Amino acid sequence: MTKDVLRVETILTTTEDVLRRHGLAKATVLDVARALGVSHGSVYRHFPSKAALRGAVTRRWLTRARAVLATIAASDDPAPERLSRWLTAAFESKRAKALDDPELFETYRTLAVEHTDVVEEHVTELLAQLRAIVEAGLASGDFAPTPPDVAARAVFDAVARFQHPLLASEWARPGIGAEFDGVLGLVVRGLLAR
Repeated sequence: MTKDVLRVETILTTTEDVLRRHGLAKATVLDVARALGVSHGSVYRHFPSKAALRGAVTRRWLTRARAVLATIAASDDPAPERLSRWLTAAFESKRAKALDDPELFETYRTLAVEHTDVVEEHVTELLAQLRAIVEAGLASGDFAPTPPDVAARAVFDAVARFQHPLLASEWARPGIGAEFDGVLGLVVRGLLAR
């Protein structure tokens, strides 16, 4: 089992490298197999189609993106601080990926459009993390009474400009950090108990 997991991870890592080198339009399963030094049938044993391989790469990318956020959401910090850290980490991480490796970010953005089910899973998990932070704030009395699901969705929607990959071109603009800080302050203050 461990060997299979490692093999799948190796295939996914190699696929990322192939996507970075060739781009989404030109990268093929055969390119991945060549880079691995195996037949394309070996790749197809783990992923029955090119679409399945692309979906797995997308899921892996989004799962890695959520890992740091999950740690923040589960921390013992006061809920307002936790929410601020979570939103800041989400923006900074996505912004860094878009600015530091724009070709790969664009590839993932396209893959996310192809695999909406994977994106829906990702959003559901992000909303669950936000809901957990809101629930902690309600339990501590830091946040005003509000339905946790409604608050989580409102927070998610309020920062969409700083999260949605289709708006990534804005993230390099001067002043975007100050604009994010302004929205962040309003969102956190809007939840606080009076």
